[in-house]
Amino acid sequence: MAKNNGGEAGAFLIGFLVGGLVGAAAALLLAPQSGEETRAQIRTKAVELKGQAEEEITRVREKAEQTLEEARAKAEAVAADLRRRAEEIQAQGRTLLEEGRRQLAEAVEETKKAAEQAKAGAKKEAAPEATEA
Repeated sequence: MAKNNGGEAGAFLIGFLVGGLVGAAAALLLAPQSGEETRAQIRTKAVELKGQAEEEITRVREKAEQTLEEARAKAEAVAADLRRRAEEIQAQGRTLLEEGRRQLAEAVEETKKAAEQAKAGAKKEAAPEATEA
């Protein structure tokens, strides 16, 4: 989008300068004046057009700088947002990992308890059978 605005401004500037030169040349050539008066008018018009062109160039440059600064600010805001989101996702990942570890530890403990209970139950069942035999 910025390129398009720059292209439009450049095209406008070229059209402005060409139009000014054609208009000035037509006015000078059609006016009934001496050669010296015509040359003086050409110099005056050239100075005016140069000033107008410099003003237009300055305006376009300022607009381009403003657009660049706005784009830079937006890029910085997007980068900050992406960093914040990455940190949030990282924190969520750590939380999920810790929760998974906790659940695994609980499952291991429950399995140990169940194994111990099964072992104790098996010993109790084996003990009465041994006395009966």
